[in-house]
Amino acid sequence: MSEAIGHARNGESQLPIPAAEFRHLLTAVFEALDIPAPATVGDGEVHDRLLVDRVIHARIALASVLNEGDDPGWSADYLRARLAELPATGYRAYGQSSADTNGGRS
Repeated sequence: MSEAIGHARNGESQLPIPAAEFRHLLTAVFEALDIPAPATVGDGEVHDRLLVDRVIHARIALASVLNEGDDPGWSADYLRARLAELPATGYRAYGQSSADTNGGRS
């Protein structure tokens, strides 16, 4: 028997939501927030814009579950699709050489 946490709306009834779906959503939120730290101030500007965009999508996914009763599994999949559109690229990460960011080209 799987453990259930919370309830989703389905018409007039409340259905228990498996804990695994919440874990799936929390993992996706963590992935949204867990991007490499920037190497320089200039890299920080790109990093910060990217992080803000990723946070906005994570907030939307969480709000849809908490405020609207949406399915956490679906919200996690939505978030991952948005994150695929916002990869943690375009800046040099702390500890990363310049060759790593431009395919070995100087």
